[in-house]
Amino acid sequence: MIVRSRPGLLTILFTLRGSILPQVAPKVLAITAIAVAVVAAESRWPEAFPITAGVGPFTLIGLALSIFLSFRNSACYDRWWEARRAWGTLIGETRGIARLLSALLPEPEHADLRRRVLRRISGFAHALHAQMRGGHEADAARPWLSPDEAESVARGANAADAVLGRLTADLGDAYRAGALTDVLFGVLEHRIAALSQAQIVCERILTTPLPFAYTLLLYRTAWIYCLLLPFGLAASLGWATPLAVALVAYTFFGLDALGDELEEPFGTDPNDLPLDALLHTLDGIVLDALGEPRPPSLKPNRYLLT
Repeated sequence: MIVRSRPGLLTILFTLRGSILPQVAPKVLAITAIAVAVVAAESRWPEAFPITAGVGPFTLIGLALSIFLSFRNSACYDRWWEARRAWGTLIGETRGIARLLSALLPEPEHADLRRRVLRRISGFAHALHAQMRGGHEADAARPWLSPDEAESVARGANAADAVLGRLTADLGDAYRAGALTDVLFGVLEHRIAALSQAQIVCERILTTPLPFAYTLLLYRTAWIYCLLLPFGLAASLGWATPLAVALVAYTFFGLDALGDELEEPFGTDPNDLPLDALLHTLDGIVLDALGEPRPPSLKPNRYLLT
């Protein structure tokens, strides 16, 4: 994710880091070249262009296309924000569990239980991170689990859910042994359920993209609009037509490309969620609660927080 302060005028005009321009530049250049060819052809053979549509029809179509783009980008941003809220819930619930364990189970004889619970939360987060990025979930969780437990989790269909299952079973054993009261067990189970709900949200976003026909219609309309626009502007703008067409193409294709990035918030594009940094934060909470050295916070590298 791009992290930077609000840029000044010169930075706005010339910055490329975090801009969508490098992705859409080939399309914009292609549309601009077509506009140059149309203007040159009209100047050389005006009799071939006896009728011009003018800007009226393009104004109406452009307005409709802009509204359509805004609806799609809003839907994509909702997916991005929901994913960020889910990972925020993971971090918040981890802090809450760490506080509860330290306050309500401070006795030395419960140290092993506290350690297992906290390490399993990190194992769950690493498995979920790998699931969102298409990695191997069991291998991601393995460093945080005991060897026997890691092998058991690897045999399950969903490693992250299997880790939570083992965590709940361990707390259930502690409850039956009298280490936890029914109230404390209920509070911890409520927070574990919140972790599971965050996983469900992430899985829903990952496996339910926006309808393809919706994206295809927008993409086709943007291309047709930009390809025909030079014919409507050439008679009135002349050689200023390529510049106007380039600005319109940059806006439409840029919004479309930005929507593509936001639609899949768990990817590695510049505007996707910084899952590595969020996971790093969660690990820091766990290690701090365990009394182990906490790694330094991640800093943006050339404005990119990964």
